[in-house]
Amino acid sequence: MIPTMSIKLKDATAPFVLAMDVGSTASRGGLYDATGCPVKGSKQRIAHEFTTGHDGESTIDADQMAEECRQIVDGIVDFAADKDLRISAVCFDSFASSFLLVDAEGNALTPCATYADSRCAPYVAQLEGLIDASAYHQRTGVRAHTSYHPARFLWAKDQYPELWSQTDKVMTIGEYVYLKLAGVEGLATSTGAWSGIVNAHTGALDTEVLTACGVPESMIAPLRLPTEPAFPTGLPWPALESIPWFHGIPDGWPSNVGPGATDASTIAVAAATSGAMRVLLPQAPEHIPEGLWCYRVSSDQVILGGALNDVGRAISWLERTVVALPHEEIEEALAGAPSEHAPEVLPFFSGERATGWASGAKASLVGITDDTTPLGLWRGIIEGIAVSYGRIYDELDEAGAQPERVIASGRVTTDHPAWLHILADTLRCDVVPLAMKRATLRGTALIALDIIAPGVDRAEPPFGERICPTEANAEYYRELRTNFEALYKALVK
Repeated sequence: MIPTMSIKLKDATAPFVLAMDVGSTASRGGLYDATGCPVKGSKQRIAHEFTTGHDGESTIDADQMAEECRQIVDGIVDFAADKDLRISAVCFDSFASSFLLVDAEGNALTPCATYADSRCAPYVAQLEGLIDASAYHQRTGVRAHTSYHPARFLWAKDQYPELWSQTDKVMTIGEYVYLKLAGVEGLATSTGAWSGIVNAHTGALDTEVLTACGVPESMIAPLRLPTEPAFPTGLPWPALESIPWFHGIPDGWPSNVGPGATDASTIAVAAATSGAMRVLLPQAPEHIPEGLWCYRVSSDQVILGGALNDVGRAISWLERTVVALPHEEIEEALAGAPSEHAPEVLPFFSGERATGWASGAKASLVGITDDTTPLGLWRGIIEGIAVSYGRIYDELDEAGAQPERVIASGRVTTDHPAWLHILADTLRCDVVPLAMKRATLRGTALIALDIIAPGVDRAEPPFGERICPTEANAEYYRELRTNFEALYKALVK
């Protein structure tokens, strides 16, 4: 069983924070002590699913999310009261990015569009006609893309003019949950950055893109740094009144903090359904690499990185398409020496984000012969995924990261740890697997604890055995990267 770092109440250290996470599959919450460990017995979880459609819809009901979080808070507050614990702060993270329209009475006019909602795709080109896309990327660290607010502004105004006319605020899911639970208004700087409307260098609202989209500043709540929490009163939970409520942040930031990837020397790799590679830096690079995004998260840090659409999704394709294989054989093939029978793969099963941002890209498997086996397909696709991470890694390095190690987490790493041998060989860097669950929720608690309990030593998360590059494989992976780039140029752009 994968550990969670949970500790018994008798071993916990005050102060305690109530942390919540709204993810793709569930809303979660729990109490964390001052060392960053979850208190055993306090965990709450409510499952949910996105609503999807052939038109690119990916939504979830915002009021459902608020109600789930209300139930989670009820459970945690009851637990704390039963144990005679004082809660000292509330914090929150959610999937990024999200988008919904809210009227002047604080009611949602639309479902919450998730990061995967692509219905605004036709408006990306329109946006690029209204702005200098390169200058916009250098200011905000964000590309013109379906995941961000600007293209969604244009889509909502055009497709839902009546709802737009009733809109008082454009919100993210964290803002809406806080509004409904505690009457709190305010947009975390990091969430605004992940929405594509914050200057990565200054942390100020990017009014230039709002003006280009015809969106008044009044539709965006005031930006709030982590040092600027709300202190709500008149709550249904007296225990949570007049304590800091830290504004909801995007899950990408605490995904670095939870495992300890908090400076330029450590890069975090997330490998779940989708994937990401990120590093925290003290300031935005003077020139933000074209293939990456860069988000301001606090007054003294930005997060630089890139995302992959298809990691676990590519593995799911293998599991559906290729004859079922024993897990042990798959792991042996992934941990072993490179195979001359593995195809070369561009693993773009649902388009590409970093580093080329080719949303229409398709997966390609090249070099399949009569000798190609199911294990060869597994090896080829995992190598293609590793090279995709490698392309991000190189741009991070050029932009100021000083990687000494990579920390890897996520379902793919848990289910197929042998893939990290291929990742280490591709990156030419040591890779350390994180051996715990719910690192993101822990990271959200740690960000709050750094404000309310800065002098307390934090617990060290558990790690697996460090995996080092195999020198004998170096030439193979250099050649693989060269071939990947040639295929990309020929088949994608």
